[in-house]
Amino acid sequence: MKKNMGTVDRVIRATLSVVIVILYFTGSISGTAAVVLGTFAVVLLLTSSTGVCPGYMPFGISTMEKKQ
Repeated sequence: MKKNMGTVDRVIRATLSVVIVILYFTGSISGTAAVVLGTFAVVLLLTSSTGVCPGYMPFGISTMEKKQ
């Protein structure tokens, strides 16, 4: 698959993932919210580590910088 995420997009996703994990371990989120946000954090972490966002593909979106 062709990468479609730029560096800033990847850093933001990884940061949000870490924030959700911190909120979980500090007890700020629990129950259903913890499960939903935990799943969301895993998806964010996977997409940021691979550099590919399947949600961008149908729309042709790419946040990568264009080479001149």
